[in-house]
Amino acid sequence: MQQQTEAHVDESSALYSEDLAPIPVSKRTWNTWNYAALWISMSLCIPTYMMASSLIEGGMNWWQAILTIFLGNTIVLVPMILNGHAGAKYGIPFPVLARASFGTSGANIPALLRAIVACGWFGIQTWLGGFSVYQMLRLWIPSLETLPDIFPASFGLQTGPAICFLLFWLLNMYVVYLGVESIKKLLLFKAFFLPVAALALLWWAISAGNGLGPILQQSSKFADSSAFFAFFFPALTGMVGFWATLSLNIPDFTRYATSQQAQIKGQAIGLPPSMTLFSFIGVVVTSATTIIYGTTIWDPLILAGKFDNKLLVSVAMISVAVSTLATNIAANIVSPANDFANLAPSKIDFRKGGYITGVIGILIFPWKLIADPTGFIFTWLVGYSSLLGPVGGIMIADYFFLRRQKLDLNDLYSTTGIYSFKNGVNSSAIIALLAGIIPNIPGFLTTIHAIPADSVPAWISQLYNYAWFVGFFLSGSVYLGLMRSRDTVQERQLTVS
Repeated sequence: MQQQTEAHVDESSALYSEDLAPIPVSKRTWNTWNYAALWISMSLCIPTYMMASSLIEGGMNWWQAILTIFLGNTIVLVPMILNGHAGAKYGIPFPVLARASFGTSGANIPALLRAIVACGWFGIQTWLGGFSVYQMLRLWIPSLETLPDIFPASFGLQTGPAICFLLFWLLNMYVVYLGVESIKKLLLFKAFFLPVAALALLWWAISAGNGLGPILQQSSKFADSSAFFAFFFPALTGMVGFWATLSLNIPDFTRYATSQQAQIKGQAIGLPPSMTLFSFIGVVVTSATTIIYGTTIWDPLILAGKFDNKLLVSVAMISVAVSTLATNIAANIVSPANDFANLAPSKIDFRKGGYITGVIGILIFPWKLIADPTGFIFTWLVGYSSLLGPVGGIMIADYFFLRRQKLDLNDLYSTTGIYSFKNGVNSSAIIALLAGIIPNIPGFLTTIHAIPADSVPAWISQLYNYAWFVGFFLSGSVYLGLMRSRDTVQERQLTVS
């Protein structure tokens, strides 16, 4: 087992802050079960349920959906553990690790890419929380459903849900104003409530659907194997993309690890099993809706709206809103707020960074992203995986193949060290990043119907179905080739005391 490393760095450097400083070995206290618990908590969320049920709505049967989810989470576990290695060894967060490959200034590029994706997730979670409020209020105030439309038809946004979305968004911004400490009790509430709620929903599905037999006997909707694989591969990419953000910034968590074994075993125990188990609940409930209602309902909030008991629906929707608020602040505000603040520390503090995140979360039109399963998987999950896959490939290639897991901590916080490259930017990393992103652009544009599907060769547009994989391996390979061709630079960068 590799020994954990720490060193004293220059605290007067412009690249240093208390949040970015290496965690001393004495303060690294997270063990195997802490990481397992972290993943169990993060996996138990509404988007996980929706991800699974969207596969059923897309045409898969129960075991095809579960297998796709298990494979996707097993695949993403690999970069998760690899990127987590530097955090556990050196106690450094994601933005600092990115300096080794992208440069001390260039590291802002992958940090911002990740921040923008987090803004999108913030928007999606805020919409889910707002819609849960709407599902509750419309039972008590029926006129909320018949309010006149005030938005253009192209927005796809009804007035009632829009008002509740805005109110829930304002609540999120208020919590940002109060500070992250205010969310701890809500996270504890979520940890206890969501597992109970999920099991209750599973019990309802099995009871109302006349047992598991009829539910699991439903066949897939694909006409043949070619139709199945045309859906399977982009769906698998979407499953990998679901946690592509965390596969980059996992050092933010592993920097607290007591050892490498703690983060490796903890993530292996926590991630694939918990995602697969909670997804199974989503698959069973979604399949049951086909039997019970004659149509597939993939959104659990819409499903809850079909229940007649006002008190039951109200308690459920309030609980969903509170747990969503807790998850949103912890997972989708803290990281991007710090990333934005890192751009201009003297002008942007945490609160302003949080407000920026909130505004971008609205502008991304989250209600459209999750309006149907194809938008959720093919536009959102696969789309952003084409940006984050290349970043992961570059960082892993740099740390494991070029630097052989050896970093100079002092230079990571120095504007004149070996990671400053030219003007703080490693041009090889930028070129490699573009090399991994560009091949996926035609497929993305055809997917969102920005260009006609027949305007580019089919094999090029189909690369988008494998966006994360294409970007990860292509960018990693290009980066290694460019860096190794710079013989003198390479020799200087690999000589670390």
